[in-house]
This record gives sequence, structure tokens and C-alpha cells, in this order.
Amino acid sequence: MVICQEFVPQPQLRRFVQSYQLRHFTFADGSSIPFKPYAPRPEQTLAFFPRGSESVENLITNTMIKRPRSVVIGQYSQRTNRHLNGPEFCVLLVNLRPGVLYRLLGVPFTELTNTFIDAEDILPKAITRVNERLNGAETPEEMIGIIEKLLLELTTKITRDDHPIDAVTNLLIQRPEDSSVLALAESSCISPRQFERLFKERMGISPKLFTRIARMTKAFSIKYNHPELDWLSIAIYCNYHDYQHLARDFKDLAGVTPTTYLREEKGAPERQFGLQDSSLTAELVAFLPPAKLVNGPHLQKNWKDEKVYPPNPGI
Repeated sequence: MVICQEFVPQPQLRRFVQSYQLRHFTFADGSSIPFKPYAPRPEQTLAFFPRGSESVENLITNTMIKRPRSVVIGQYSQRTNRHLNGPEFCVLLVNLRPGVLYRLLGVPFTELTNTFIDAEDILPKAITRVNERLNGAETPEEMIGIIEKLLLELTTKITRDDHPIDAVTNLLIQRPEDSSVLALAESSCISPRQFERLFKERMGISPKLFTRIARMTKAFSIKYNHPELDWLSIAIYCNYHDYQHLARDFKDLAGVTPTTYLREEKGAPERQFGLQDSSLTAELVAFLPPAKLVNGPHLQKNWKDEKVYPPNPGI
């Protein structure tokens, strides 16, 4: 099986889960498996590895750490490289909405910034059972069904209420180029100092750094989906002062220039199979009865859905 696809959660879970990402690759024996360059993105994730494993290379500390078979991944603010340990590799990523992991675990996410923890250390019985079931699962439907049963159990036990900051964070992800969003949040009913403290507690980093990461991710996503556009047009559209401003953010967060990072991304594992990174593209897949995969145009994730449009090449 070869798959690199994004799936929507069932309706009961959409308040908590943004999407699922499933990657399942089988490489030829003895073949060289490329790494996945991974600049920080505005995300907090549960990751399950039913086949193979993943090692994370920290470019700052020059260390390589193998992840266990399920992990809670905090918000990263620095570039890593992800190395697949094969030849068969499968990962199911649960991309959660802002604040959900904090509400679920009660852990200040400053403790998880630029790192991860073994999910079995936090929820040993539930996660161990899920890992064992995933090891025997064969289809996307079966894997996601196992995960959704777990998530339904966990989310019904949440006692911490959502917070207006969670809605603000979602806006920052959608419209990071709009400086008025952050200004509105900072001038809300709570003091700026309290806003920053609560934001860090729930997301792991400051709102301004989070916004920089979200804006760089959006700029790269536009280029990924519209390679014909030049970087300057994208920079202006995303409200950077100029290309140099965009390039500085890339160098700070991705470690290289935008052009170099795009070239590295073209060598990622999924590209060996002629696939794209589904987390950067527009298409979502829904499970609809009877249980089979169908494309859902009304569920497509694109700039139009957010009242945001890719720039015109002529601007």
C-alpha cells in the first residue's frame, strides 16, 4: 500500500480534531530512504506508528532521537528532519484543534515545546490497547476507526472548558498575514501579559512566534500548490514587507532560504511515489457509508473556504 492522504474526522469529533494524516510507504529492500524536511508548523499532534518507526534529527543539537510507537508532539519552533525507519513505514497523525491537547491532558505546553513524549506514559492503558490494535489493522478505514473510538472516549472526559484564546489561535492559523487579528486578541478583555501567559500555556510558545510560524507555513503552502507564482508575489500577499523579510523568517525557522527548502521538500519520501504532502495540498477525503474512500469536493480545504485567495501571478 502507498498512501499520503488527509481525512476529515466524523462530525462528533470535528470540534476537537482538525484532520487525520495517513502515510503508508513500502520501499524496496536496500533502497536509500530520503528524509522529510520539517520546518515548524502551527500544530499539535498525536502520532501513531503501526509500521516501522521514525527518528527525529535536531539540527541545532545535532542529535537523532527515535520516537516510540505513539507520541504526543508539542509545538515546534525550529526545523527538524524526519527519518523513516523502514522498509515499510506507516504513520497516522491526529492533528488537533488549538487548545485541545491542553484541555485533554492539563499539561502546560511550554513543557512540550520542541519535543515529544511517549503517549503510553500519559494514557498507558488506552494508548497501549490502541497501539496493539493498530498493529493488526490493514486499511485506512480500520485504522481511523480505531483512533476515533479512542478519541470519542477521551473527549467525553474533558472537564476543562475551551477558551476564547483557542478561537483566536484558530484565526491566527487561518489569517496570520492579518495583523489586526493579533492586535484584537491583545486588546481583549484580559491584559496583554495574561494573554501571553495563557497562550503559552495552551500552545507552548508566544503568540508572536506562533504567528510567524503560521505565516511562513501559509506562504510555503501557497508556493507548494502554485509553483508558478514567484516568491515576491507570495511575500506581498502574506503581508511580508518584501522578499528579504520572507527569506529571514525562512532562515530563522526553516534554517535555509525559501528556494532551498522547496528543493529539499521535492526530495521527501512521498515524492518517490509521485505523491504530494497532503497536509500542504487542498484535497480532503471523507469516509461515507458504505465504508469506502470518496473525494468530497464540498470538504476540500482551500483558500476559498477561508475567504482567502491565492495571489494573482500578475500582481
